[in-house]
Amino acid sequence: MAQPRLMIFDCDGVLVDSEPLAAKAYERVYEKHGMPGVHGGIIAQCIGMKQSDIIVKIKELTGHQFPPTADGDIWAETKLLFSEELKPTPGIAPFLGGLAGDRCVASSSSVERINHSLSVTGLSRFFGDAIFSSSMVKNGKPAPDIFLYAAEKMGAKPADCIVVEDSPFGVQGAVAAGMIAIGYTGGGHTYPEHGARLKAAGADFVCADWHEVSRQLAGLGVPARVSGGWGSGGESSHRAGPIPPRGN
Repeated sequence: MAQPRLMIFDCDGVLVDSEPLAAKAYERVYEKHGMPGVHGGIIAQCIGMKQSDIIVKIKELTGHQFPPTADGDIWAETKLLFSEELKPTPGIAPFLGGLAGDRCVASSSSVERINHSLSVTGLSRFFGDAIFSSSMVKNGKPAPDIFLYAAEKMGAKPADCIVVEDSPFGVQGAVAAGMIAIGYTGGGHTYPEHGARLKAAGADFVCADWHEVSRQLAGLGVPARVSGGWGSGGESSHRAGPIPPRGN
């Protein structure tokens, strides 16, 4: 493949360590409406989905029919928890600060939630208005729509894009879009088998921290400074093996 032109980041679980807080919000709201049992293990099966699809999945798993009039309660509870507790994933700010080239966010979350997440964690400055939500396209992840839309708006060909995702659905969408997929397991919601699931979904690499992401990017010709004080060390000259181009 040619030197990549665009890096596309998922938001939840990649840029910000939000998944445990989001799971807590769903659990609280469902319990408030008399539907207990929506715990973290249930929500873990919904990572990468947009809210409407999560509600459908929870019904499949628990039988709970969430009242449509209460949709706003989920965002209200999530926003409160994010404002009080949300943190960036470890090392992401220096990683983004040393990253050359174009970048954007492509998330299943709403634009409001993405912007709030980036604002409270101090990451907004790295993306400006290069924010894309599944609400902008017909089909959410694992469909490739959001990634193809982001690439088009950013003026990049799919084959020239690298996606960083924490969910199998997201990885599947990136692969379907013909993009390089990096599976990220540095969020607080991951578990021992998480990396294997991302690999099974088609991830070209699986990385546990941003230092390792930088090492893999070096092998793809993407300049990304690895500064001391985060990840596992200082400058790295490691180059990953070549990756054959995907079809579009």
